[in-house]
Amino acid sequence: MRSPAPNAAYLSPRGCNHRPSGVVCLYDKHGENGQLGAEVHSKRGGRPVTAATAAAVGTVAVGLLTAFVGTDAGASAAGRHPGWEQSVRAARADRDAAAPAEKRSGAGRAKPKAPPRKVSRTISHHTADGGRAVSLTLDDGPHPEWTPKTLDLLRQYHVKATFCLIGPNAERHPGLVKRIVAEGHRLCDHSVDHDTGMDHKSADYQKRQILDAKRMIDKASGGAPVYYYRAPGGAFTPTSRRVAAEHGMRPLGWIVDPGDWQLPGTDAIVRHAKEQVEDGAVILFHDGGGDRSETYQALRRLLPWLKSQGYGFSFPKA
Repeated sequence: MRSPAPNAAYLSPRGCNHRPSGVVCLYDKHGENGQLGAEVHSKRGGRPVTAATAAAVGTVAVGLLTAFVGTDAGASAAGRHPGWEQSVRAARADRDAAAPAEKRSGAGRAKPKAPPRKVSRTISHHTADGGRAVSLTLDDGPHPEWTPKTLDLLRQYHVKATFCLIGPNAERHPGLVKRIVAEGHRLCDHSVDHDTGMDHKSADYQKRQILDAKRMIDKASGGAPVYYYRAPGGAFTPTSRRVAAEHGMRPLGWIVDPGDWQLPGTDAIVRHAKEQVEDGAVILFHDGGGDRSETYQALRRLLPWLKSQGYGFSFPKA
């Protein structure tokens, strides 16, 4: 180091801290009356820049000063040089002032998840509105062929329905789940494995079947509400109804079963539906679980017929 001129202030190095943005060094500053304090220099591209100079061109000094805080060299320097602590406090103030307002206020952080809505444990069999209306429900999807066709048909007749989804099917076809939601229909949890013997299984098994399916549906839909839980084959238990209700899902049954799951033929499905329909009824259909061409053709005939009989369409009571 070059000898200082008489009566001139000069710097002697105390130590350096290697940072991704460069090398930050602490120097003792001396003068004719002894030690004057401390300075921080940054070596960027081989050229030293003092903290004061860096501050004049932006917020670089803030990063340089705070980069030294928390290191052993910084702690030692703070103990020996009162001016160092003051510089660090000033640097922190500048840093906080430069931080985005939303970061300081907490804006933009993820909102806490809302608690599940409170619903009854009793099984819903009727529409929410009552009167001359029915609720269409479609089970076992989504199916890559029959769910899109069913959605097209519902849109044609301006009908909203409830889709009771099998968890893995929702996981395989998230685009269809999102389309169901986007077109104004509701979601229902229909378990993971469609085990119609769930009512003979343990409470833990039932809980896993319900909640694992809900997680799959939640992920596929992007977090849309799952309003209902329908037990496979209607095999509800006090446990399954409690678990569903505790997670915001109303147990969902039906009044009208046209038997489309038995593949009896389109004419039989239409006839059974007309014979059983009544005001406020929840109607059971299927858009998944295999070939649903009979159900699709039956709906093409039943939707205009129901409207001609003065029926409206509503969601099940939730």
